[in-house]
Amino acid sequence: MPGATRGTDLPAGRDTGLLGKKIAGYLVQGELGRGGMAVVYRARDLRLDRTVALKLLAPELARNDTFRKRFAHESKVAAAIDHPHIVPVFEAGETEGVLYIAMRYVPGQDLRAVLDREGPLPPAKAARIAVQVASALDAAHAHDLVHRDVKPGNILVAEGTDSEHPEHVYLADFGLTKKSLSLTGITTVGQFVGTLDYVAPEQIAGRPVDGRCDVYSLGCVVFETLTGAPPFRRDDDMALLWAHQYDPPPRLSAERPGLPEAADAVLAKALAKAPEERYGTCLEFVFALRTALESGRPAVAAPAAAPAPQGPQPPPEPPRWAQPVFRGIVERPERSPG
Repeated sequence: MPGATRGTDLPAGRDTGLLGKKIAGYLVQGELGRGGMAVVYRARDLRLDRTVALKLLAPELARNDTFRKRFAHESKVAAAIDHPHIVPVFEAGETEGVLYIAMRYVPGQDLRAVLDREGPLPPAKAARIAVQVASALDAAHAHDLVHRDVKPGNILVAEGTDSEHPEHVYLADFGLTKKSLSLTGITTVGQFVGTLDYVAPEQIAGRPVDGRCDVYSLGCVVFETLTGAPPFRRDDDMALLWAHQYDPPPRLSAERPGLPEAADAVLAKALAKAPEERYGTCLEFVFALRTALESGRPAVAAPAAAPAPQGPQPPPEPPRWAQPVFRGIVERPERSPG
């Protein structure tokens, strides 16, 4: 088309051809990850001389005027949230027909990598991670932002400050405007934005969503951190979507023996099919979970009793104050029967 600006292509392969190139004042240095609608790079901010995470959205998104407007609005809202567990957004804009977001680069790994390496986490560690993610989600909900794609891959785990706070968790990927994707026809009929293992029933059904949608997804993530797998595992996608909508979640204590049964009711409420039956906030959910997990801690074992003596033993000496009485009984001569 004459006069049209050609977008920077995002090839499907791992080698995008963008390494070493400058995009909107950022020097692309390496790929960090990719999804269906975006690729994230490690880049150098040439103006402030700092490392950032640069997310480039697929070019077709920039061609949709409704999406571009919502992207600009929601990126500003995300950038305005100052929260210790939300990845800060430095800049968002458009260059050469591609929408981009520059965010803080967080060294470390995502929760997906942690679970793949370690398997089920100790309950205390799972609770520490969950409360930080919940805090971030509730802060976003207070700004009328719903994440809609809470999953281990969007939870970054960095080194903490001390032994009491060994992890510092960041929630990423607020700037992709998933609500906009579903409202603008970018997704095809029958599709939705979200990850199948963690998607809320109302998202699948195409009903309106609010923060309780993220409560459900966080519940799925917490279930996986404690058991090593998400609550619903099926052979195909349709069966998985059906399970989210209609099947009861498995009991947490059955999936991981040793966890307190009190946690079963907490997870069941977080994973309720109807939003109104779930916890009202993410922090309410994780605080209830932490209380349940702590209630199941084993009691301090009592000191082992001395082994019982074998064979007949003489009666113990009477207490000192009772000795005069016992002495009188012992010294009194027995009466012969007669």
